[in-house]
Amino acid sequence: MQNPETAHQPGEPAPALGARIIIPGLATGHVVFHWIVQSFVVALPEIQQTFQLSTVGVGGIMSARELASGLVALPAGVVVDILRRYWGPLLGACLAVAALGCLAMGVSPVYPLLLVGMGVVAISHSIWHLPASASLSHHFPERRGIALSAHGVGGSVGDVVGPVATGALLAFLTWRELLSVYAIVPFFLAACAIWSLRNIGRGRDEPVVTLSERVDATGSLLKTPALWVLTVVRGLRSMALVALVTILPLYLGNDLDMGPASRGFHIGMLIAVGLVAKPAAGALSDQFGRKQLLVPGLVWSCLATLALTVFDTGIELTIVIALLGLFLYPDQPILTATVFDMVGRDVASTGLGVVQSFAFLMSVASPLIAGALYESFGFDAAIYYIGALFAVAAVMFLALPLTRKDAEPVVE
Repeated sequence: MQNPETAHQPGEPAPALGARIIIPGLATGHVVFHWIVQSFVVALPEIQQTFQLSTVGVGGIMSARELASGLVALPAGVVVDILRRYWGPLLGACLAVAALGCLAMGVSPVYPLLLVGMGVVAISHSIWHLPASASLSHHFPERRGIALSAHGVGGSVGDVVGPVATGALLAFLTWRELLSVYAIVPFFLAACAIWSLRNIGRGRDEPVVTLSERVDATGSLLKTPALWVLTVVRGLRSMALVALVTILPLYLGNDLDMGPASRGFHIGMLIAVGLVAKPAAGALSDQFGRKQLLVPGLVWSCLATLALTVFDTGIELTIVIALLGLFLYPDQPILTATVFDMVGRDVASTGLGVVQSFAFLMSVASPLIAGALYESFGFDAAIYYIGALFAVAAVMFLALPLTRKDAEPVVE
């Protein structure tokens, strides 16, 4: 018998666990994570001065984030699929843990504790993506691209507003005080998430799947060549993105002498354009196909990145950063939708965990490489490295054979 809270028949009103709650609720939580992460990026020059770090040392902070995310994503994906009935409490716990990590960064007297705090935030963020993305795929399988893009819009709001607010507040607060203040909000939202998302992931009656069956399913996924190609594509994209967000604020602050407010504006603008483009890209990928959107998008990111070597100051730099943002972040929901298209709903979190885990691990060294190139050969050398990563990702995704395992929609 169908659960009356989650079942939905044609012609009936959408249940409480419809777009009215699930998408806004998940998007709001996503705002918090990206607000914290991007605010930290804006404060990198101040953090560099506090701990007297080299550019490679700053890259080490971002590498710690990628490493923590990568180590937890694969086992968490298996566990999240098993705990589908408890996705609501799990999402709330992720917010609470992120608050603790943010507080640890804010009070850290030494560099190692700063790395621990960053790792805690990264782990909670990585785990959040698994039930959040899988539940959207589970409830909206025919509108997967647009649903995931709507969740991504929440992240983009945090990406845009967080840097701008942080840049302004750094005129009055130290970076430590700011991160400590930012730790307050997630605690309150955690309780809200546990209540409002309590039915998330539940739908029609489904067979109980044992841990051994989940492990076997994970083993089968690891033997899928196409999934590995997709993993490498996502890894290359992650390598490019984390290198860019490490180098760009340092270039703006150290080479161009931009203050916190101006840095915050430029970092926020990088994402603001994608805030508008993200839902459109997701909807178009549902209609025309993932490859038709993602390949041109990766090529665009490559060309816009390389343009930073030519238009590297003044209003030209501002325009190029805006153009770079057009597809820099809208590509991630399309990649996630491609994963769910490929693996199907029964092992959705497991499949995403596999891809995220290896993609994050691929990107661990990228901030260090970009930092070393920047320090030894200048900004342009780091940009050429980032552009090459986008180009290789575009070629590999173009050659990837895509298949789709569809399921009947659970909510409308």
